[in-house]
This record gives sequence, structure tokens and C-alpha cells, in this order.
Amino acid sequence: MPKPRSPEVPDRLWDSPQLLTLPDSRALTTSIRATAQVFQDPCSVAILERVRMIAPSDANVLIIGETGTGKELIARHVHDLSKRRHRPFVAVNCGAFSETLVESELFGHEKGAFTGAFTSKTGWFEAANGGTLFLDEIGDLPLSMQVKLLRVLQEREVVRLGSHKSIAVDVRVVAATNVRLQDAVTAGHFREDLFYRLHVATLALPTLRERPGDILPLARHFMKDYRGRLGYGPETMDFSAEQKLLQHNWPGNIRELENVIHHALLICPHNMLSAEFLHMSTLGLQRGLSPGPKSEATPQQALVTALHGLFDLADDFLFDHIEETVIREAFEFCHRNQVQTAKLLGLSRNILRSRLIKNQEISALK
Repeated sequence: MPKPRSPEVPDRLWDSPQLLTLPDSRALTTSIRATAQVFQDPCSVAILERVRMIAPSDANVLIIGETGTGKELIARHVHDLSKRRHRPFVAVNCGAFSETLVESELFGHEKGAFTGAFTSKTGWFEAANGGTLFLDEIGDLPLSMQVKLLRVLQEREVVRLGSHKSIAVDVRVVAATNVRLQDAVTAGHFREDLFYRLHVATLALPTLRERPGDILPLARHFMKDYRGRLGYGPETMDFSAEQKLLQHNWPGNIRELENVIHHALLICPHNMLSAEFLHMSTLGLQRGLSPGPKSEATPQQALVTALHGLFDLADDFLFDHIEETVIREAFEFCHRNQVQTAKLLGLSRNILRSRLIKNQEISALK
């Protein structure tokens, strides 16, 4: 039976789903970012059409989505479809720098502006002049920097640290976040005026479990890609593998799918990939989410349900066990990267390291 088609979606999108990849994806094997996007599922096709409507303008764009849903890929596609496509696209992570350095990184500095500033340096805004500046994890920007960012967006000029001279810049800002900025505004962690300045055009990216039609096309892309890198591995997958992929909840979204396929190709000795070689994370089940692609429970609701189940057990060391599980699973989710795990949990790296050591000692006593 032929696949049903939506009258609003062109045939070419159904027959040959568009593929987006990061330009340096082969150098990102330890990244938690999504390195590929396809648009086969009607849910993602709708996002693609919205991008095509938004991209030609110079309006600021706010991209909202969970980690691993491909926010940078969408930002790059907005840039590529705009009149700025032949100018720079600069991608930066607002949470990757300390509060003392972020101003210099954003706006640049003059020689002698602070200890160690031996030369002048251009900031991200100047580097992206004429093009697009992608500010990932905008919610991590300190409040003091939010005020200065708002001024730059309003005045279209920057002042380097240690200078009194303004520099005109022509930059389109695309910001991204994996948290609800409305909640951050209510909590006083994000400026309301900056939120509305960024919230001109919004793209809410669906999770992978909300776009099941993209799971198998993405899996086939990653199989082909990693087979090319490794020089070996299965060429295709059987029905059992397809069903296992479709039934998983994908808490890590596209990046998790890529890791699962990569690992499967490393251990599968056959030309056909079967379900036994697909090792899925249990994080989604531990959160209380349905194993299927679509779950009605929010993460907060699922957490409350799971906690109530643990409370019924009346464990004397319940808090220690919960903390140990959270630390361990977050560490594995971030591919055993301490910096990313600390950021995910809102801890300092030193505190995280001490908790990891403590968990190892507890495990050794069991």
C-alpha cells in the first residue's frame, strides 16, 4: 500500500527527505550535539517549512529544543536560506565561558584591558559581522551580560572591553536553549526585555520520540556514514532492529541514536544488523517514560511517579541511592565527560568529581 501523503507537503519531501549535517561532523564523535537532521516525519517537515518562511528575513530567531535535537543544524539552515548565506556563520556556547571571560568573548577587548590582554581581540559579534551569530544555551548567559547583549541588539553596535569607542555591527542573532526561558524570566534568571527581543520568531524542535518517521532514515544515514569511516560493518538492518529502534524512547534524541548505531557497527560481525546488537540506554525507562516513541508524561510528572514508587520501598539509604543513580546516569548520558555532566546537573566540576569518587567507594562496598 502506498504511503499516505499530506496535500500540503510536496512529493519531493516524502520521496527524498532532506538531510542536514554539520560541516565538521566527523570531528565531533564525542560531542553531545546532533550531527544530522532529516525531514521525513510530518512533524519535522512542518518545522522545515517554518524555517523556509522565517529564514529570508533578518528577524532574530529563538530555537527551543532538548539536547540532541539538532538546534545548531537548524540555525545553520536558517543562515543558509537567508541573504546572509555568503557571510560568516559563527556558533558559540554561552555556557562554555566563565562570567569574567564572556564579555571579552562576546564584545572583544583592547590591549591592556585586563591582566593577560597582551593584544587586542575581536569578539563574536565582530567576527559574525554581516552574517549570523548563533548563541547556543542563551539561558546560561549571566544577567550582567544579558543587559549588555540587549543594548547591542537595540543599538547594533559593540564596545570592546577597555575601550570607549563603539563599533557598528550588522548581525542576525539566532539563539537556542533547552530550557523554558519563560520560566527563567519568572524565576528572575533571564531578563524579560531580552526574552522579547529574541522571541521575534520561534522554532520549537520536536524530540525524536515525537517524530518517529525520522528514526529509520536517520539510522540508515548513520549506518552509511560510520560504515564509510570504519571501512566495515553491516550494510542494512533487519526487521527486528527496525522495530527496536522505533520502540525506544530516545531521551538523548538524535545524538543518542547516532551513538547506538556507531556502537552497533563496531560489534556486529554480520552484513545485516539485528536487534541484539542495538544497546539502548535505560535512562528513559528510569525516568518513568513510555518505551514507545510517543509519551504523554512530562519529565517532571514521570520523576514524581518514580519517586513515589521509591518512597513505598522505605529504603533507609534512599537519598544516597537516588543521588548515586542521578550522578551515574548523567555521567553516562554525557559520554563520561565531567565538564558536560557538571553543566547538565548545575554542579561545579570539583563537586561532581567528589560525588563520582564517593559513588565508586559505595559501589566497591556492595
